[in-house]
Amino acid sequence: MTTHHFTPTHYHTAIGTYEPVLHIAPGDTVVTTCVDAGGYDATNTQITPHGNPMTGPFFVNGAEPGDTLVVRLDRITPNRSFGWSGTMLAANTVDPEFVPELPWPPKGMPFPGEWHVDAQAGTATLIKPETKLGRLTLPIRPMLGCFGVAPQRGQAISTATSAEHGGNMDYRGFVAGVTVYLPVSAPGALFFLGDAHAIQGDGEIAATGVEISSDVQFTVDVQKGRRINWPRGENAEYIFTVGNARPLDQALQHATTEMARWLQEEYDLDPVGAQTLMGQVVEYDLGNMYDPAYTMVCKMAKKWLVK
Repeated sequence: MTTHHFTPTHYHTAIGTYEPVLHIAPGDTVVTTCVDAGGYDATNTQITPHGNPMTGPFFVNGAEPGDTLVVRLDRITPNRSFGWSGTMLAANTVDPEFVPELPWPPKGMPFPGEWHVDAQAGTATLIKPETKLGRLTLPIRPMLGCFGVAPQRGQAISTATSAEHGGNMDYRGFVAGVTVYLPVSAPGALFFLGDAHAIQGDGEIAATGVEISSDVQFTVDVQKGRRINWPRGENAEYIFTVGNARPLDQALQHATTEMARWLQEEYDLDPVGAQTLMGQVVEYDLGNMYDPAYTMVCKMAKKWLVK
């Protein structure tokens, strides 16, 4: 088990079968950095074009199609004090008749919100624009908005969207301490990550979180022969499944089906038992509601499960 310190020299705005930047083994840990969604680094210098640039891909030795890649998010830490955000709701998240009332930003400033992020204090404070909120200071909850593995059939999928491989899910539950499971569709899995947020509400309904570059540490493993269809995850309290699609009900269907499969195949529950339990105690979270594919998360508290 090795700890790798990796400094990116180039980035990708699609997730696909690109040349690996580093070969790692199951059990290895990687310490690296991610630029923000606009391509700005820790010095707030744009070093790559915008569009959720990804660090990676990382080739995980032994991972083959039909396996599951396990990624433990060990640490996500903002590495600069300036963050930026949108300041109006996305048009697709409000009633059509309300759209003309949205506070459209000045021309040339699509994301005019400016924030001071203090990672040591654990806060983000709105600097601009000035509003009747006064001095708005919020507790940060650093997360990764976009990550995933190479998709099936040799596809390269834009980091603006998401699918079975992961991608731009913008789920605020992808924080340090979470373990993520991803379906392997290419040799080595080819894991990418980026698009860190200091804080973000459910749905990313203002088109962004507080976008910021970050230092990230993750640890990988491979589960041989474990075939899953959609991203899964767990934390201390929950197991959860992720569906990415549009319209929203299809994303919910994917997440719900994946949870039913998980309970029936790996928790030794019969279909009636698993689905009866889900019907009464399942919980849902909303991931991305802004990009081409929406994200829904189906959660089951571990207290209901005896594996």
